[in-house]
Amino acid sequence: MKEKIAAILKTLPERPGVYLMRDAEGKIIYVGKAIKLKRRVSSYFRHSHLSPRLNKLVSLIEDISIIRTETEAEALIVEAKLIRRYSPFFNIELKMSDKYPYIKVTEEDFPRLEITRHKQNDGAVYLGPFVDAGNIKNLMRLAERYFPLRVCHSKIKPDENKRPCVEYNLGHSMGACAALCSKSEYRERVADLVLLFEGKSAELVERLRERMNSAAKNLEFEKAARYRDTVRAIWKLSQQKISSALQEDLDSQTWNVLNQIQEILKLKILPWRIDAFDISHTHGHNTYGCCVVFEQGRPSPNLYRRFKIRSIEDGEINDFQSIYETVKRRYSHVIDNSEPAPQLALIDGGPIQLEYAERALKELNFDLPLIALAEREELIFLPSKPNAPLRLERSDPVLQLFQRLRDEVHRYAITTHRHARRKQLFDSKIFHVVGLGNKKITELLVKFGSASKIAALPPEELEKVPGIGPVLAQRILEELNKN
Repeated sequence: MKEKIAAILKTLPERPGVYLMRDAEGKIIYVGKAIKLKRRVSSYFRHSHLSPRLNKLVSLIEDISIIRTETEAEALIVEAKLIRRYSPFFNIELKMSDKYPYIKVTEEDFPRLEITRHKQNDGAVYLGPFVDAGNIKNLMRLAERYFPLRVCHSKIKPDENKRPCVEYNLGHSMGACAALCSKSEYRERVADLVLLFEGKSAELVERLRERMNSAAKNLEFEKAARYRDTVRAIWKLSQQKISSALQEDLDSQTWNVLNQIQEILKLKILPWRIDAFDISHTHGHNTYGCCVVFEQGRPSPNLYRRFKIRSIEDGEINDFQSIYETVKRRYSHVIDNSEPAPQLALIDGGPIQLEYAERALKELNFDLPLIALAEREELIFLPSKPNAPLRLERSDPVLQLFQRLRDEVHRYAITTHRHARRKQLFDSKIFHVVGLGNKKITELLVKFGSASKIAALPPEELEKVPGIGPVLAQRILEELNKN
């Protein structure tokens, strides 16, 4: 075995991912996937193969690089992208025409669900691709049980005098043909399904919980129980979601930038997923730590996270401790497998912020490459060389990607803080309304969710609440919307 290859094999993890094999000219000659990278890649070099093709492949390999993924499903997607992008000579098994299935939401007044392998420009919504047959079956089974749409192919013309079909009686349809549901109700269920198949479990669960609470308040306990059971079923599948960024076509320029980052920072693994951290507060009040995630060089908003800082007193300014707490809480969730792991993390700040982030990782015993990006000079600090930062040209695409990460987490942190202040402001204003007691305030907040939502209501909606007439409704809205 070649010395370079032997050294590479020792560094490979026993985790899912994709491996790329290159020849002496640096050309990619084979791309493969593995549940355990170390075991799979090492198997090529343990013995001679019966296949002349494999023996030829092994003899040409001069370098191996990997892309770590969180699941085998992600590895399948990344492998397929790279094969289509580079058409490696030895990848004859995966034909260019092979495609993973999509779930199609048809373009109709009352849409249907279909499984297809071909995306068309027909106005329909295509969700996927889904590389795990078991996953798509589980999702479809959950959809049929908790979010049933119509299964017939005929054109729907709602008719109150029409008798619903047997599928309705079996609970497999909403009975749209018999006008047993409105078009808006049907579309609401379609929207739920889109969230489900896009992997946006948290957003879907929040919608369902609101309906569950509303049903419980109206004493519709059977309906509330159905929502509860649906939420439980969704959470069981939530770990199987595929990142939306991984569903997009691979960009060659971004791929080159990620390779440059790996080379410049001497990373063992290509940084397919990168986290970025920032802190936001107003003179020490309402301090939040925020994390944004880029996958494949693009933002993945469904993975963004915010943390209300608990370890410092309100009014105290301590960005270093805030970074420490945010990083530690973020990667505690990664360690317990409730969040995907990145291959690189960027801290907005300098060497001291980087030191506190590194301390948090060490306490967690979590190995993750870290860098810090300082504004103005745009210097890149590394834990191993805190006094010798990297300085890249402003036109360098690596620096530009880091800047986009830093700017995005800065924007997200400011937005998070602004929303918190606005909520606090509205919540305090509602207590100043003359004639509105604490009991009624509590009732309003429970019914509408927050003071900011109350402020956006029309007066007639407020007047539906027992004990609130036109005068008090107007007084509430005037106070909440006062500058």
